[in-house]
Amino acid sequence: MGRQMVKHELIPNEAARKVTFKKRKAGLLKKLDELTTLCGVIACAIIFSDYRTSPEVWPSHSQAVSVLEKFKNLPPKKQSKYMLDQESFLTRNISKLTEKLEKLKKKNERMELELIYAESIARSKVDSSKNSKDKNDSSNLLEEYLESIITKKNKSEDQ
Repeated sequence: MGRQMVKHELIPNEAARKVTFKKRKAGLLKKLDELTTLCGVIACAIIFSDYRTSPEVWPSHSQAVSVLEKFKNLPPKKQSKYMLDQESFLTRNISKLTEKLEKLKKKNERMELELIYAESIARSKVDSSKNSKDKNDSSNLLEEYLESIITKKNKSEDQ
């Protein structure tokens, strides 16, 4: 039996919400314990909930205070180096993905031109049905190839 996909929204049933909170909190604290043990990092958790009057602190109040003091003693630049709110996190990821998309588009264009050249060489003629933009791009690609060949030749002559 597989797990069901959970909708990320407030659970309307109070009892079910409380049970889910307890289970997820236990899982979170277990993961935090594993992280500190296996990776040797210092961590703490402070959990506020409607089910308790005071916040729950992991691993202990004194250790959490110690972690927070170490964090406060860092220079502000180092404190904020990895801090992200949801908006800046999404903005950063979108910009990275946009850059990756642009690189892939350029790579695809280049590969299409190389394919056109390979087909042309195989047929021993250039396809006249291509538009002028393709011809300009292909001309630029040929110039790049020519420059790289000349550069390689010059390097081999210098050695």
